[in-house]
Amino acid sequence: METFDFLMHGFGVAMLPKNLLIALIGAFIGTIVGMLPGLGPINGVAILLPFAFALGLPPESALILLAAVYLGCEYGGRISAILLNVPGSAAAVMTSLDGNPLALQGKAGIALSISAVASFIGSTIATLGVVLFAPLLAKWAVSFGPAEYFVLMVFAICCLSGLVGDQPIKTAVSALIGLGLATVGVDAVTGIYRYTFDSVNLSDGIQFTTIVIGFFSVSEILILLERTSTGGKIVAQGKRSLFNLKEFLFTIGAMLRSGAMGFFVGILPGAGATIASAMTYASERKIAGDDGKFGEGDLRGLASPEAANNASACGSFVPMLTLGVPGSGTTAVMMGALTLYNITPGPQLFTEQPDIVWGLIASLFICNVILLVMNIPLVGFFSKLLNVPNYILIPSIAAISFVGVYSINSTTFDMVFMVALGIFGYFLRKLHFPLSALILGYVLGELMESNLRRALSISQGELSILWSSPITVSLWGLVVVMIFMPIIRKMYRKRFKKTAA
Repeated sequence: METFDFLMHGFGVAMLPKNLLIALIGAFIGTIVGMLPGLGPINGVAILLPFAFALGLPPESALILLAAVYLGCEYGGRISAILLNVPGSAAAVMTSLDGNPLALQGKAGIALSISAVASFIGSTIATLGVVLFAPLLAKWAVSFGPAEYFVLMVFAICCLSGLVGDQPIKTAVSALIGLGLATVGVDAVTGIYRYTFDSVNLSDGIQFTTIVIGFFSVSEILILLERTSTGGKIVAQGKRSLFNLKEFLFTIGAMLRSGAMGFFVGILPGAGATIASAMTYASERKIAGDDGKFGEGDLRGLASPEAANNASACGSFVPMLTLGVPGSGTTAVMMGALTLYNITPGPQLFTEQPDIVWGLIASLFICNVILLVMNIPLVGFFSKLLNVPNYILIPSIAAISFVGVYSINSTTFDMVFMVALGIFGYFLRKLHFPLSALILGYVLGELMESNLRRALSISQGELSILWSSPITVSLWGLVVVMIFMPIIRKMYRKRFKKTAA
């Protein structure tokens, strides 16, 4: 009952006219930023942070603005992923697997509307979880040390074998390419240059923006040019712009399951929406079994990562508020906002600054409603982007891509390197190597390496630390299952065909 009273107090703060306007503005800006390939929530929040402080907003209003931008970016990232097959962020990579095939089938409006509802349901589940279980789940998250995180990353990589089609070898090769790209740059521990080929431009590693825009955007441009040159029609808008009741009932189970799983992954500091969307996609694909058409335009394959990445975004506030540990890169930037106001996040924050904590939590509910109400009417407008002529669409994608990459380091090297990666990605796509696995391998690579080194440093080089706790043993068991699952599935199908014959 005390929690309910605090939440009502938070709604009193969040529903002040000024804070409602701030939430509306933040949600709109976040949606637009999320649409732009390569920017994502971290950049969106980082851009708005100095403005919030310069405008003299009180801390609760500043956090409401940044939270609205954060959730808006998670909503917006699906738009370019579905319509153009260019994920707005790493978390939206999984959305493109089934979202873009649906758009190519003339179901762009259905895909956009069902993904908006999935985002709303996932965020709502997670926000309820923040209210009800934050202290308990924060204690559970503390039990994850470097060894547990490393094995969790291994498990996430192994999940990739079940993500795309029935080609686990090609999926594994793509993931290994991504892991390899993650090793480029200066070794954080020894200071040794790795795979930089004496190029100063590679000393800081390969920027995520360059990777994702090169492999997805540039390769997509080449695919569009190829289809256009052969006279093929790129995509049709479709007759319906909203899903129907049958489609909603078909996906509601995936939304609820993925929302809950995404929240639990989100409370793990550093795990993030990328892992959540990958794990839920793999889970739903296995639940669907032979009845699913994942990778070909299955609505469940679209709904599950969308519910998961938004749930994970909300869940990442748990470690930030209760432990003072950022649950994601974006919440790390938001912690910076608190430090600007001389506020230290942690357990004492709930008692010392209830306006900030519960105002923020209440604003998550409000922002989700704003984003749903804002996004559903705009589905038709977004779908019309598919009717843009090729001679406008292709140069526009190229211009956004080059500006997005150049804005990071302002070097021509990044743009040339992006084109090279795009050409490489084009050939990988022609050979049916899944680029989603490559991107996820790259994202997880740095996390895997840093957690492995920390674990071995703690154990003074003893590898046994990687299987010395119940959590690591359980995760290794799941890894073994994921490795042998494709083999067992293939053997089962062969036996079934023989029996049927």
